[in-house]
Amino acid sequence: MQKVCKFRKCLFAAGFFAMFLVFLPVRAHAASKEIIELQTQVQQLLDMVQRLQSTVDSRFGVLQNLAQQTSDNATQMSAAVNALQQKIAAQNEATNGKLDAASGQAQSLNDSVDELKSRIAKLDKSIQDLQTQLQNIQNPPAAAAPAPGAAPAPIGEAPATAPTGIPAPAIPSAMQMPPLKETFQAAMRDYNAAKFDVAAGEFQDVLHFYPLDDLAGTAHYYLGEIEFRRNKLSDAVKAYNAVLEGFPGNSKAPAAQLHKGMALLQMGRKDAGIHELRLLIQRHPQTPEASQARTKLNALGAKPAAAAHASAEDQQ
Repeated sequence: MQKVCKFRKCLFAAGFFAMFLVFLPVRAHAASKEIIELQTQVQQLLDMVQRLQSTVDSRFGVLQNLAQQTSDNATQMSAAVNALQQKIAAQNEATNGKLDAASGQAQSLNDSVDELKSRIAKLDKSIQDLQTQLQNIQNPPAAAAPAPGAAPAPIGEAPATAPTGIPAPAIPSAMQMPPLKETFQAAMRDYNAAKFDVAAGEFQDVLHFYPLDDLAGTAHYYLGEIEFRRNKLSDAVKAYNAVLEGFPGNSKAPAAQLHKGMALLQMGRKDAGIHELRLLIQRHPQTPEASQARTKLNALGAKPAAAAHASAEDQQ
């Protein structure tokens, strides 16, 4: 650009000099053929300078136009590159969100499979125990014959001792089983009265004599609550697991999962506690326990699994 300006100045100076020569006063008697030729050459030089000036102006305009087009193209290219980078970043975030959601779903599926296996194993054990109890009830051991001259034992009772002096085995009987509802209600009364030792024994009776009844799941829950109050968090978690694995449809299952998560958090197992609270929200989203779990997760700065999945869907 500076070279063009210098060239223009030189052209203007040459033109001005040529005009000066053309209009230089010459005496009539001094006019000669050489001066006329010189004036003609100067005129031709002026014409050439004008044509050159016109050419330079035209070329300079073309250069300016090309420079402007190049600048516009560079601006458009920069905008296109920025838009492409933003699109790639958004796609990466959406892909990461999908991967996180898929990972969470796979983990939940694995947990569900593990829980199902545990429930099946526990159910098999319960069935075996029940079959053993039924066999003992149906086939009681035969009582030893009384010694000669000894009084026969009353009907329905076993003799105190066998003839050899060895105590006779007790005969299981359905009459030995305590009534379910009365036992459970007594346990609840003692639990509400803070008689935790007595209540724990009564809840254990429910589990022992009626292991497959739905009240057994509730008894597991309250045993967990008793251990939680005693600050025996590990035992409390085991009792809550018994509810979640053996009685997932029990009305106390949401509370058991909530309190299991709280116990794990108090034990310093933060990741496991957050996982339990998220499972609670997934399985029982409309329960008051799920609302408490959301509040606790927000306090911990952890998003519920459903919220994380929803944000991933919004990014798509």
